[in-house]
Amino acid sequence: MQETLSVFPLWVLVLDYILGMVMWTLIGRAAMNLFLPIDSQFFFMKVFVKLTDPILKVFKPITPGFLLEPMVPLFVAWFFFMFRFYVMPWLLGYSVMGMLSFPLESDIARIIYDLLG
Repeated sequence: MQETLSVFPLWVLVLDYILGMVMWTLIGRAAMNLFLPIDSQFFFMKVFVKLTDPILKVFKPITPGFLLEPMVPLFVAWFFFMFRFYVMPWLLGYSVMGMLSFPLESDIARIIYDLLG
């Protein structure tokens, strides 16, 4: 985390962490929906639905009607990914940041490497 703070300003880390958590929560909902219906009583499914429904409602006007309902969270997560991958580096003045240079995922990968190595 300290290395990440030396590379990026704090506002970048906070924004990336928030966008990353939203993106991964949407992906989690889509993955969970493969096995459970939206109205499932399973605790984690209820949490995913409760957290992501407001985001899906915001994106409803630009969501194509032909998408199957379980694919809508992935479609919206794609917007968050695109923002993080293209707009954030542009705002920071980088031409390209590259894969796995997202601060959230880099910090998680570093923690996993430290635990396993």
